[in-house]
Amino acid sequence: MIDFPDSSTFAAAFADRRFLAAAAIAALSGLVRGFAGFGSALVYMPLIAAVYEPRIAAVTLLLVDYAGSVPFAAPEFRRCTWREVLPLSIAATIAVPFGTMALLVLDPIILRWGMAILVFGLVAVLASGWRYHGAPRLPITIGVGLFSGFGGGAVQIAGPPVIVYWLSSSSNAVTVRANMIIFFALLGTALIISYFTQGLFTPDAIVLSLLLGIPFLLAMAIGAFLFRGTSDQLYRRIAYLIIAAAALISMPLFDRFY
Repeated sequence: MIDFPDSSTFAAAFADRRFLAAAAIAALSGLVRGFAGFGSALVYMPLIAAVYEPRIAAVTLLLVDYAGSVPFAAPEFRRCTWREVLPLSIAATIAVPFGTMALLVLDPIILRWGMAILVFGLVAVLASGWRYHGAPRLPITIGVGLFSGFGGGAVQIAGPPVIVYWLSSSSNAVTVRANMIIFFALLGTALIISYFTQGLFTPDAIVLSLLLGIPFLLAMAIGAFLFRGTSDQLYRRIAYLIIAAAALISMPLFDRFY
C-alpha cells in the first residue's frame, strides 16, 4: 500500500536546502540523456545518492525514467526481436529482487563507493569503443541480463552492459533500438513491482520524483535540440567527461567538503 503525499510533503521538499542541488543534478542528467542518448543514470545516481541517499536516488530515477520512456515502447513491440529480448528480460527480472535487497541492506556508504567504481568502469568501457564480438549465445545473454537486473535493482544502473552487448550484434539499428526500448520497459516494470513490494515508494520519494522530473524532462528536450547538426563524437566526449566528473565528486571521500 502506498501512502500518497499531501501538500505538507511538497512544502517540506521545497524547504529542504538539498532540493536546489538535486534539481540542478536532475537537469544535468536530463541534458546528458538528451544529447548523448544515454548516461542519465550514470550522472544522476551517484550525485543524488550523495545529496540524499541511495534509496531516494534509485526510487526517484526509476519513477522519472519510467514515466518518460514507457509511452514510447508500444510501437516497438512489433519491431523488436523477441527471441533476443525475452531471455535477457527474464534473466534481468530474476536478478532484480536480489539487487533491491542489496539496496535495502547494504550500508549507503558502501553502495556509494560501489556506484562510483561501477560508473568509472562502465565509462571506461563505453569510451574505449569496446564491444562484445562473439556469438550471442544463451549463457552469455543470461549473464548480461542477470548483471543488468542486479545493477538496476541495486543502483538503477542497468543500461551499459546491455548497450555494449547489443551494439555488437548484426541486427540493424532499428531492431537494436526497439530491443533496448522493450527491454528497459520490461525491466522498469519488474523494478516497479520489486520496489513496491519492499515499501520503497514513500511519500517523500514520490514528491521528489514529481518535482525532479520537471527539470529532468525539460533539460532532456533541450539536450536533444542542441544535439541536432552537431558532432556526435564531441557530445559523447563531453558526456563521458560529465559522467566521470559526477562519479568523482560523488565519492564519500569528498563528503567533508559539502
